[in-house]
Amino acid sequence: MTTRRRVLQGLAGVAAAMALPRYAFAGGWPERPIKMIVPFAPGGNTDGIARIIGNYLSEKLGETFVVDNRPGAGGIVAADALAKAAPDGYTMLMVALPQVAIVPVLHKVHYDPVKDFAPICDVASNPFCLVANRDFEAKDIKQFIEYVKARPGKVPYASGGTGSVSHLTMVLFLQRAGLDMVHVPYKGGAPAIADVIAGQVPVYFGNLSEALPHAGRDLNALAVSGAKRSGKLPNVPTIAEVGYPGFKSETWNGVVAPAGTPQEIVDKVATAIQAAVKEKSILDRFDTYGVDAIGAGPAEFKAIMLDDIAKWKSAISAAKIKL
Repeated sequence: MTTRRRVLQGLAGVAAAMALPRYAFAGGWPERPIKMIVPFAPGGNTDGIARIIGNYLSEKLGETFVVDNRPGAGGIVAADALAKAAPDGYTMLMVALPQVAIVPVLHKVHYDPVKDFAPICDVASNPFCLVANRDFEAKDIKQFIEYVKARPGKVPYASGGTGSVSHLTMVLFLQRAGLDMVHVPYKGGAPAIADVIAGQVPVYFGNLSEALPHAGRDLNALAVSGAKRSGKLPNVPTIAEVGYPGFKSETWNGVVAPAGTPQEIVDKVATAIQAAVKEKSILDRFDTYGVDAIGAGPAEFKAIMLDDIAKWKSAISAAKIKL
């Protein structure tokens, strides 16, 4: 009886192991194409970075990474899809900062970026650039601060929309500098920057990639929000340089997987991406989007996410946003 019981227990154990989801055994991964969800339509920074990294991973890991654009609701559609996906290493998301730190504060969502996402690698970031119409009286950041201080509550500024990173970056700056301006929200960065060029609104704190084609021609670049000067605009100071040490506002794009994805898969993808962002061919392609490579691994990326969740929650509170 004892021997028979042991045999039956052994067979039961084998059956249970065979019944486990396939993703419990990651040794052969990848064995089929991997889906890379993108929360925006084709053509923007996030989509471009996803395609650059996806192509690299396809070559290095020997399996196709397929970009799946799922725009809608500020990235909620894509983030929710990732959170609901099986944690088997075959679905990932090129997430942008808003889906982690801003959208969940402003809207009702059905995902938790901390509990539902497994951070893999923070791929790249880009700062924002404070630009002004070329005929605007203030020609540099110090003149701008003096100009606005002399006219509290009278000078308007454009943003890509209420609660957008461009809006909240300006909120952080105004709060730090003790300035009071009038917010003029637009439905995206393109119409905002178009009206600044036209002189309808004097200034806009927009994505660096939006500002670069116009800086020095239609617009004057007054300052950048990153921790260091942009290589594309080496003569434009950071906000931190002009009397506000520690000021930094950058948006980033990183790869996450569903929580519970095997750690060996997470580490394998992170290692590959970290190698990618050191290659000149990748850096040159990033440069066309005005972004800087990061390559922060899982633990560091998680810390970045938690830090930004706290920072932007504070900015949203200061902005007193009502949607």
